[in-house]
Amino acid sequence: MSDRKRNRENLQLIATLGPASNTPDIWMSMRQAGAQQFRLNTSHLSVAQTMTWLEQLLPVIDRPLILDLQGSKWRLGNLPPLNLEYGERIELVFKESSNHALEIPVPHIDFFTAASVSGKEIVLNDARVVMEIESVQAESISAHTVQGGPLASQKGITFRETSFRKESLGQKDLEIIDLTKDMDSIRYAVSYIRDASELLKICQAFDRNNYIIAKLERQPALDDAREIARLCNELWVCRGDLGAELGLPAMTKTLYHFNHHIRDYSVPIMLAGQVFEHLTQHSTPTRSECCYCYDAIQKGYKGVVLSDETAIGRDPVNSCHFAAMCLNGEMQ
Repeated sequence: MSDRKRNRENLQLIATLGPASNTPDIWMSMRQAGAQQFRLNTSHLSVAQTMTWLEQLLPVIDRPLILDLQGSKWRLGNLPPLNLEYGERIELVFKESSNHALEIPVPHIDFFTAASVSGKEIVLNDARVVMEIESVQAESISAHTVQGGPLASQKGITFRETSFRKESLGQKDLEIIDLTKDMDSIRYAVSYIRDASELLKICQAFDRNNYIIAKLERQPALDDAREIARLCNELWVCRGDLGAELGLPAMTKTLYHFNHHIRDYSVPIMLAGQVFEHLTQHSTPTRSECCYCYDAIQKGYKGVVLSDETAIGRDPVNSCHFAAMCLNGEMQ
């Protein structure tokens, strides 16, 4: 077997499961279409819901299942779906949930603490929505929308420039780990790692034989990526949150330099974040997506992670088919 063919066979396609991909028939079809691993984003699930998914999935998929943990990532609480318009005035409040039209719950007190030592911009839902701060109170922030867009429960929220947040696993993460760490097929992706010292503390919650994936979503994590790699089994470069944290120009420049050193790492590195975003609503990827995917594999990435494409997209099976084709079929 040639080295080129062997490298193609080692490439990984990781597909996220969700409302659009929630039956055994779809899981089997996604597997046949090329999905080699599956991912559950537990940030959108309760502990009970996570365990229900596992009871249904594990007897069927015969594949590694990645539980994506929230880590120190800030997410919105529960709110009705809404679409914010430019100029709308918003109140962000320290709450688990809210039904008020222009009140957005954020159940993280450290988010409000961080406001005074961060930039004036708040970015939400992978930077689809951007707000500008007007005033800050201990448990509330007044802001107005400078870039409108959709919002829903559990979407991510951060400041454009911040280094402050509580660096720890939440109680739900710890409970999920405790219930699943003896399951052989389970792997864990930890969100919003700051640096190697934080990951070292987080690893204390796991058993020595657990497979740990560190998600690189912040500038300090990219700066410390080599040390982080010594403590985990795999790295994911997650452009969604990284773009929200840094802004698109800075993210682009940062990853340009990072990508030149992919092959220097001893652990596999996966590319995540809108890799084939067009497939979420369309039947084929864009030419740019295909070209970028090919280029990423040539630089040394060992696979890609599909998110919205398979979790909420119009055709998860087709998304797996085209992603697998770009990873394998065109790498000859």
